[in-house]
Amino acid sequence: QVQLVESGGGLVQPGGSLRLSCASSRSRFSIYRMGWYRQAPGKQRELVARITGAGYTNYADSVKDRFTISRDNAKNTVSLQMTSLKPEDTAVYYCNEDPPVPYWGQGTQVTVSS
Repeated sequence: QVQLVESGGGLVQPGGSLRLSCASSRSRFSIYRMGWYRQAPGKQRELVARITGAGYTNYADSVKDRFTISRDNAKNTVSLQMTSLKPEDTAVYYCNEDPPVPYWGQGTQVTVSS
């Protein structure tokens, strides 16, 4: 069973920045495409960014040019640098593989509010 542990969330003002981190227990981590997902209250979970083992990235239109996903295969970690944050970015953020495995971590809360 894969274990995923997210960290780095918090309360930030609009226009601010946060960096999220995720540690995976997956062996051979580097061969798996990883993603950052988010779920806002009353909404379905959505994929906002993903990265292949080789470092190729894709982003949802809503976060393009503001969020940057990266990974360190030696440390089994994936990160999400978020800038120019908006209130609509408020959500619980999760990392998982893409497509996701059934074992979600606890997520990390990001709240964008003045």
